Amino acid sequence: MIAAWAWPPWPRLELRIDVDPDEARLEQELDTLQRRLRRPGDVLHGIDCEPAPMPGFRLHWREADGELYVYVEDVLHQRLAGYTVFNRLIELDVRADRHLRAPHSKYRAAYRRRGLATAVYRRSLDAGCCLVTGARQSAGAHALWRRLARHYPLRYVQLRERVLRALGETVDARLHDELHTRMLLLGRGWDEARLAAEAGLVRETT
Repeated sequence: MIAAWAWPPWPRLELRIDVDPDEARLEQELDTLQRRLRRPGDVLHGIDCEPAPMPGFRLHWREADGELYVYVEDVLHQRLAGYTVFNRLIELDVRADRHLRAPHSKYRAAYRRRGLATAVYRRSLDAGCCLVTGARQSAGAHALWRRLARHYPLRYVQLRERVLRALGETVDARLHDELHTRMLLLGRGWDEARLAAEAGLVRETT
């Protein structure tokens, strides 16, 4: 099972940055989630929570179908700042699915670049989860991964036909731009050897 919610510079990190969220639609979505968190009888009401690492914020979380949803609340203003969901990837086989998740975050514009999503990602990495990018990233997600790569080992991998193949710490321009090329952050306690043994990562032999 995936780890429970218990808790040198990397060149050329960007991968297909082309996601541009609709800000008005995002505000509406977060307002709806905020109401649901406070509505008795809703599935989101009364879910687990605890103070966030950042003063003035609180984390609410729930797990559904193997995916973890983390909601970040601004306690002072009683406002949902945003959320991160750690998605399963249908491209992964059963072994890799136990240990890898693809995070996706949505935060209000006023709360971006304040380290909120970074803290949530680090919580998951420190709990022993490995993170892999989806097919595309927003500019904000790209910047977040660049920051995290200063503290956690980052590798390039190829995800094709449900096989996860190691590509190394860097890739050439051609391989980098392929849709099947992803970035992988190794969580606490993980290295390539363990990922090969427990998640089926295919490593080149010499």
